[in-house]
Amino acid sequence: MSIRCMRYLCFDIRKMIINNYLFVYGTLLDDDNEFGRYLEHNCSFYAKGRLYDIGEYPGAVADALRPGYVYGSIYIMNDATETLKLLDDYEGFGEEQEQPNLFVREVIEVEIDVKKLACWVYLYNLATDNYPPVLSGKYLSK
Repeated sequence: MSIRCMRYLCFDIRKMIINNYLFVYGTLLDDDNEFGRYLEHNCSFYAKGRLYDIGEYPGAVADALRPGYVYGSIYIMNDATETLKLLDDYEGFGEEQEQPNLFVREVIEVEIDVKKLACWVYLYNLATDNYPPVLSGKYLSK
């Protein structure tokens, strides 16, 4: 097996990107959310974009060209493959999920003080025209 590490990302040449950082910004920050509690027990700031109130949950859209940020937390996943598999199901992401997926999982740069860190994030994948923006960028304090 050939693995190369570059800064924050490790590449398995035969498979996919392995990245242990996960940025969460919405219901996964809620103490009453079972998946949020899973992250707290199985994982040893802000990202450029826009946040929308989709109803029962928020939807973030990455957008480096517009002003505004989405605030959240960064987790270091102890087992990225297992954690992402579990969260893919929770977020409705994957080929076996309803198409088009509500969310897509991507690696984006998250700003931490003066640095940037590449993190997995679930971004909203559908149109946001009919949803109000969360101008503060903070879903739980909207």
